[in-house]
Amino acid sequence: MTKRHLRERLLLAGTLLISILLGGIPLAGIGWIIMTRTITTVDGLFMSLILLTLSGIFILNAFLELRDRGFLAFLQKKNAGPPKEPPASKAG
Repeated sequence: MTKRHLRERLLLAGTLLISILLGGIPLAGIGWIIMTRTITTVDGLFMSLILLTLSGIFILNAFLELRDRGFLAFLQKKNAGPPKEPPASKAG
């Protein structure tokens, strides 16, 4: 492994970690809004929507990065093999 390759892997791992962290912080904000019982106000509802959107974007980024690296291979459909040929019809 070269230094450049190692540096790229560390950079990608750092990016993944930051995406997961930034995806979790808005969820804590939603928890705070629920704990303070302001979820039923207009401000609370809009803040919850904004925080859910932010969290969803960062978690989607982390998910796609994990999928591209092959860590989520168990979610992919397994190939059943080549398709079978239909039986030949009898000319009659």
